[in-house]
This record gives sequence, C-alpha cells and structure tokens, in this order.
Amino acid sequence: MTDTLDTRAPGAREHRWSGRLVLWAGVLTLANVLADVAIGAPLMVLPQLMEHFGTDQAAWLNASAMLAGAIWSPLLAKCSDIFGQRRILVATLLLACAGALVCMVAPNVAVFLVGRFLQGAAFAAVFITVALARQICSPAVAMAVVGIVTSGSAVVGVIEPFVMAPVIEAFGHQSVFVTAALLAAAAAVCVRTVIPESPVRGTGRVDLVGAALLGGGLGAVLAYISLGGSLGWDTEGMIALVVAGAAALAVWAVLALRVEEPVIDLRALTRPILLTLLALVLAAGSFRSMLQLTGVIAQVPPDLGLGYGLGDGEAVALLLAAPNVGIALGGTCAGWLAGRFGPALPLLGGIALGAAATFAMLAGVAVLPLAVACGAVVGIAAGAIGASGYNLATALAAPERQGTIAGVVSVVLALGSVVVNIAGGAVLQGSIVPGVSADGAPVSSAAGVYTYVGMAGVLFVLAAVPAILLVRSRTAAPPRPAAAAR
Repeated sequence: MTDTLDTRAPGAREHRWSGRLVLWAGVLTLANVLADVAIGAPLMVLPQLMEHFGTDQAAWLNASAMLAGAIWSPLLAKCSDIFGQRRILVATLLLACAGALVCMVAPNVAVFLVGRFLQGAAFAAVFITVALARQICSPAVAMAVVGIVTSGSAVVGVIEPFVMAPVIEAFGHQSVFVTAALLAAAAAVCVRTVIPESPVRGTGRVDLVGAALLGGGLGAVLAYISLGGSLGWDTEGMIALVVAGAAALAVWAVLALRVEEPVIDLRALTRPILLTLLALVLAAGSFRSMLQLTGVIAQVPPDLGLGYGLGDGEAVALLLAAPNVGIALGGTCAGWLAGRFGPALPLLGGIALGAAATFAMLAGVAVLPLAVACGAVVGIAAGAIGASGYNLATALAAPERQGTIAGVVSVVLALGSVVVNIAGGAVLQGSIVPGVSADGAPVSSAAGVYTYVGMAGVLFVLAAVPAILLVRSRTAAPPRPAAAAR
C-alpha cells in the first residue's frame, strides 16, 4: 500500500492546540456520543418495547445493535483507510440516523431489528474518529485528542437518564430513537462541515467476501456468548449459530493469508500489536465486569444482612455516576500523558489503577464511600485503558492501516467486555441466595460477589504482563516535542 495526499485538505495537520482543534475535538466527541446513545437506547425503554411488540426476547432487543456493530466494523474500518475517514464517518452517521428512524416507526420486531442493524453502524464511529484524529493532527496532539474523543462521551452517561426520563414519560419509547436520529444528523452535518478529510489514503480494494465472513463470524460468536444464557447454550439454534460463526472465522483466516488485500492483514499484526490486543481484551473484560457489578450491588440494601449491599436512594445514582466521571478524566489524562511519554506507560498505569481499585472493592462492596471511590478509580482506569489502547495500536500501525487497526481494537474491547461480563454473570447466578430478593430480584451470596471481584482483579494482573513487556520494549516511543512544535 502507498500513501496519497488528499488535495482537498492540504496542510490539515494540527501541531498545537488552537480554537480550531478544540472545535474538531468537540465535533468528533459528538459523533461518539451518538454511538453511546444508539447502542444503549433500548435499555432506557426496554419494558415499553417488549410491551409494544408483544415479545419477551429482551436479549435480542438489547444486544442487536452491538452485534450489528461487530458485523459492520471490518467493512467500515477497511473502507475508511481506502476512501477517507471523514467520508466513511459521515456515511456511518447517516446509516445510524436511518436506523433510528426505522426503529421509531417499526410495526413489528423484525423491522425493528433491521433498524437496529443499521444503528449498529454507529459502533464504528469510535474507531473512525480515532483514526481521523491521528491523521489530521501531529502525533503528540493527536494522542491527546484521542483521549478526549474516546472518553468524553462518558459524561453524557451521567446526565442522560435525568434528561431522557421526562422526555420518555411525555412522548413514549419512540422519543429515544428521535433523539438518536437528530444527534446522528447533527453529527453528520458537523463532521462534513468542520472536520477536514484524512490526508493519508491506502490503495487497493475492499475484500467484500472477507468482510462478510469476518463480520458475520464475529457477530454470530458474540451473539452466542451474549444470548446463550437467556436462550439456552445447548439449544439447536444457538449451537448452529456458534458453529456457523466459528466456521466463517476459520474460512476468513485461511483466505486472509492468501488474498493480496485482506480486510485485516494478519501478516501485519506484529508482536507489539498482538501484545497490545492481549492486554486490552483482558483489561476491558476486567473493568467492564466491575462496572456491571457496581450496578448490581447498588440495588442491594445493606439491611438484607448478606455481607454486602449499598442500595439506598441517592446512593445508587452516585455509584453509577462516579465511573462515568472517572472515564472522562482517565481518558483525557491518558491522552495527554501519551503525547509526552508514549501510550504504553499510561496503558500500564491504567491497568495498575484498575487492579488496585478492584481488589479494594473486596471491602468496598459493603462500605458506600469506599465503593464510590473504587468506582471512580475503575472508571479512570477504563478511560485510560481505552484511550491508550487506541493510541498504542494506531502508533504501531502504518498510517494507511490506522483505520483498520483501530477497528480491531474496538472489536477486541467489545469481545473482552462481553465474555467477562457473561462469565461474571454466571458466577453471580450460580450463588443465588434462596428466598432472598431486592425489589423482587434474586440476589447472590457474599461469596459469589467476592469471587466475581477476585476474578476481575486476576484478569487485571494478567493484563499487566503484556503491558509491562510493551513498556520495557519501548515500542511506542514518545513523539519529540521539538518536532511537534514546528
């Protein structure tokens, strides 16, 4: 592959912070806000959707967009490298807008799932904004921008429930899809108007067969992992799904080593990139599982006498808000540090913080102030790990492959989150206390909660091993300040 300059955006690279760069970061963050809203929209209105469509398949309604995102990602990532990150980002936002409108008017579940499939394209917004930032800014500045755009949308998670609750009550479940469509349209217009096109292009063609095999295989395997617990791991349909997914991935891997321009060039995945992906899949599973646990114990009143529990009115909102604030802070700081010391060190620092906060949570499950502090620190770790992972992987890739490798990072983060969340859910499900409930929901024993926390802590420790190897090998040398300032 060779690089070619886009004559429509000459000299677009920003070497220092300016009003224009702040505007770029804000617009790219808006695009990622859409991704969060698009993926999480049904969670806010899940009971209403189930009643409206007369279905009990909550798992499909909830997970459909994330699974669609896994299918879309390989194709959109490769297209962004060849046709330009801005162009594909705008197309992605328009697809998500169309999907939200389909969901809004869907007369049945089948049409609704078509809309969610289109909305799932928003999953690609995160990694495309990362690749775009890396190409329109100098390395040191780009790493700081990546930290902001990958974590800034978490702040929306703090205020979204309070803003959307009265809107949903007044206008019904369709209002979340109207909001998603408006955000997508606004983000598409802003990106097209404000953001310059990426100056680097890869050559070649898009391997549509490979994209279909890889995306379909990932979607099928993730669907089995995500939905097997509710639909039955050993049912014929689910077994056929996972077998088909595994077969598609195997065929893709064989073809990827033979075709000239694969969707993901396995031969280009060097040892440092593989170490980065290994650290990310373990760390992502750890911090996502801890964020999930926070939501669980926040609903359990301490007076049940289980040895854990923090549920007490406003405490629930505080417990759920603290990690989101931490994510925004951690991602922003990690991006800033990466511009000065390289991204490997902030990645290791985020993993170390996550491990410390997770093991501290062994005591925090029964102490509200400690639980809030641990949740905030886990959030900081999550933001730092995500931002540093994108920065490190894209720094190790050739410029014309940065969109593709950023897409791989997104899929790896999602894979780690799904697998460990399911494993943690199984641990809690296997330790249900008979005859005890919180607001009608079954609760787990203290032993189950401690096992869950210990599992997450061990995964953080394992993630630190490849991160240490990356720091020691200095594969991501920091950009020189003198070069960045010119």
